Amino acid sequence: MPDRGGGTGPSGPRIRVGRPSRRARTLLMTLGVLAVLAMAFVMFAGFWTDWLWFRSVHYSSVFTTTLWTKIGLFLVFGLLMALAVGLNIWLAYRLRPPLSAMSLEQQSLDRYRMGLAPFKKWVLLAVTALVGLIAGASASGQWRTWLMWVNGVSFGEKDPQFQLDVSFYAFDLPWYRFLLAFGFAATVLSLIAAALTHYLYGGLRITSPGARATAAATGHLSVLLGVFVSLKAVAYWLDRYGLAVKSSDFKATGNWTGLRYVDANAYLPAKTILFCIAVICAVLFFATLWRRTWQLPVIGFGLMVLSAILIGGLYPAIVQKFQVQPNEQAKEAPYIQKNIDATRKAYAIDSTKPEDYSGKSTVKAKDQLRTDSDTAASYRLVDPNVVSPTFQQLEQKRKYYQFPLTLDVDRYAGKDTVVGLRELNIKGIPKRNWINDHFTYTHGYGAIMATGTQTDSNGSPVFTEQGLPTTGMLPKYEQRIYYGEKTDQYSIVGGPQKELDYEENGEKTTSYQGDSGVSLFSAFNRAAYAVAFSEPQILYSGAIGDGSRILYNRTPKERVEAVAPWLTIDGDAYPAVVNGRIQWIVDAYTTTNGYPYASRTTLGESTADALTVGNQQRAVVAQQNQVNYIRNSVKATVDAYDGTVNLYQWDTQDPVLKTWMKAFPGTVKERSAIKPDLLAHLRYPQDMFKVQRELLTRYHVQDPAQFYSGSDAWQVPDDPTSKDGNAVPPYYLSLKMPGDTAQKFSLTTTFTPNGRPNLGGFMAVDADANSKDYGRIRLLRVGENVPGPQQVQNKLNSLPSVATFVRDMKGADSDIIYGNLLTVPLDGGFLYVEPVYAQGRTGQYPLLKKVAVSHVDTDQPKGDTTTDTTVFADNLTDALNAVFGVEGAQPPATQPPGTKPPTTPTTPPTNDAALKQAIADAQKAYDDGQAALQKGDWTAYGKAQEALQDALQRAADAGAKLQPSQPGQPGKPEQSGQPAQPGR
Repeated sequence: MPDRGGGTGPSGPRIRVGRPSRRARTLLMTLGVLAVLAMAFVMFAGFWTDWLWFRSVHYSSVFTTTLWTKIGLFLVFGLLMALAVGLNIWLAYRLRPPLSAMSLEQQSLDRYRMGLAPFKKWVLLAVTALVGLIAGASASGQWRTWLMWVNGVSFGEKDPQFQLDVSFYAFDLPWYRFLLAFGFAATVLSLIAAALTHYLYGGLRITSPGARATAAATGHLSVLLGVFVSLKAVAYWLDRYGLAVKSSDFKATGNWTGLRYVDANAYLPAKTILFCIAVICAVLFFATLWRRTWQLPVIGFGLMVLSAILIGGLYPAIVQKFQVQPNEQAKEAPYIQKNIDATRKAYAIDSTKPEDYSGKSTVKAKDQLRTDSDTAASYRLVDPNVVSPTFQQLEQKRKYYQFPLTLDVDRYAGKDTVVGLRELNIKGIPKRNWINDHFTYTHGYGAIMATGTQTDSNGSPVFTEQGLPTTGMLPKYEQRIYYGEKTDQYSIVGGPQKELDYEENGEKTTSYQGDSGVSLFSAFNRAAYAVAFSEPQILYSGAIGDGSRILYNRTPKERVEAVAPWLTIDGDAYPAVVNGRIQWIVDAYTTTNGYPYASRTTLGESTADALTVGNQQRAVVAQQNQVNYIRNSVKATVDAYDGTVNLYQWDTQDPVLKTWMKAFPGTVKERSAIKPDLLAHLRYPQDMFKVQRELLTRYHVQDPAQFYSGSDAWQVPDDPTSKDGNAVPPYYLSLKMPGDTAQKFSLTTTFTPNGRPNLGGFMAVDADANSKDYGRIRLLRVGENVPGPQQVQNKLNSLPSVATFVRDMKGADSDIIYGNLLTVPLDGGFLYVEPVYAQGRTGQYPLLKKVAVSHVDTDQPKGDTTTDTTVFADNLTDALNAVFGVEGAQPPATQPPGTKPPTTPTTPPTNDAALKQAIADAQKAYDDGQAALQKGDWTAYGKAQEALQDALQRAADAGAKLQPSQPGQPGKPEQSGQPAQPGR
């Protein structure tokens, strides 16, 4: 007998082990409860902080609507799945045979039945709970599908095949497919669970002699199989409508959506036949409740499978091979036309029709072309994609400030203006610690602006708003930037810890006065944020006290995505100073991939270009989001000081937006709520434009035969100023399109024919929200032999003057940077303008050094000869003078080497009193204008410019009187049929 006492044994002393004391049990229970509570609090902290944030931005209805929808779907579908599986397990158990056959198979199963017997209720609950949780979690992810189905509004448009409203495909069909998938999952799981239960309790036998299944098991499983086949019949019926939104490969388009000839004439009848067969097969399975045999259902099921192979697979292949392929163009023409019409309407390009533009100048007089070039566009020489380092060097002021890599273009005082915000750079803080990172350095300061069309004598931007704090053209405004594109860390403001405002003759401090953020006065809130941000100092830091608020989700994109999770956000938010506040303007889109016959596009691919690649600030929208309908339906604003988010309805006809406004009432304001000062800064969004231009490379063609052949397909050219081979970005530019009488703020791009470098098309959209033609897309189909962007760039690079300039700059240890290559229609031809920058390699910033201008013109009626004059000059005026060969021009850079340059005029005498006075007045007006510019006095600047123009005109008139008469007729060029030489 072993010693059960406490003494010693052969192995030495034994330790008496008994139940823990009451104190120990109490301690263990307390620790367990505390551990459970801690885990629960960690899980709850994320939920609680989300609720606090949504309440702080006054969009709590979005949080609650989304939350209750997810909970409702979770409970309903989780419960349905649990009931379906649990009921079938219980039913299989109830239908078990009273006695099991005495066989080796059943004897081995007896051990499992006996072991399971005491726990069968718990096992049933565990299985049903598990499948219910999984199904509920999956269903809760369908909250968007549910809300769109229950709130869907009519499109007012019908598909051409079934004559159903588009809303059926966009809102209804996705929900029906989810229900069908859920039904299949519930049926299959129930079938597996029931079959296992029947096998465990003897209702099904595999190796035992006699019948393989009892009558009860046969009837039960037959009903489940009948439900499965019934669902398959429903699937066949829905597949008929799914053909209208089915994607496939088609050589004429690449990505094809909708029915083709084989779909309408083979797949559609096949789906109808298979539906009928499936219904009959389901009836046969249900009939086993009375016949108690699987013979007919099995035959029916086999017939359905064989029919699916022959009718659903082989027959369409035969139709495609022997009917379509021999005459594919004719067979597919009606369906191509449906695809063209639907795609153009779905992407809002249905009103865009190419206008023929020969490329042949309608004006031959060089002086007239030169005059027209001044009004054709406001040539933006300050490239927002290049001059960020210049802003950084001249206006950063402190290392803890920064500008975005790509600046923005807006309009102020009617002029194109380059804008960048001086945002906080957390990496530039002199001494990094938790207090400095999150309490002291909390915000950026000021909007820096420069005229887009001119630089100073050194090639630097002419700033119209600069300094710290900024001064210039703008009236007084709130300059602190707590919310911005580069502000991705949290800050705690408004409490006892003062913030650094800015440094000027010492540090200026401030304390946040806005009502943004979440209060940390409550210890519970502090604990929740300490857990949510994994920062325990939030809980006990003395820097947090009365009035402290935590700011997070601080980028405009994050805030709009959070309050409107049903929107797709444009990749580029841009700032505007409106009514004394800096407002971030964010374009947002409603999309669907359920527009019948409209071809799909992947937004991430369509919106990528030379600027988005590698540029985190200029991200593209929804990288892998495939859509076939898009509208810029919402304009959103985010206040840079207090983070207030406003959503405004922009497209008042968009049914997708109307659906979401029903689902989230009160979140989107009416379009009429947009104030005029804000409207003046709204513009056509780049990502929408890039999606449309990608579609227009093919869908500018509306004739099915020509579309099928692809003979007139275009491509977006590669950016000639980049070596990466990425698409050229679109450019904002104020220009005058053919037929227009005034410049319009526009977004422009070029096209080249597929596989060819010459210009194929030019696209511009009216981007000014105040314009009655806002959103109107103009598409010019260009005649042959007009050089494209890459050809113009190559021609420029081959100029001897460019080679000399590059050699000189490299000798000075500077890099050459080519700015935006602007394309401008001019009197039937095209004018290319490109600023050229030089940047020192030792920390210097880009400075505008040269301007390249190229005028291209097919000068023959048949377009078989092209005049291409390219010049490289010190400034835009000299370049335009030279390219058109007007007075004051230098010899064209394209002149063959060795050619004697034209005679240049001698300097006019300066002893003429009128000329002397005009020159003096011009100098004074110029000096006055520069002084006014530095002060930001635009009224004085405008008057000085008028005085300067008047003085220059008087100087020109006085100089003309002193010029000797030209050979030939006095005062006129020679009548030789050739334009006058420069300087003559």
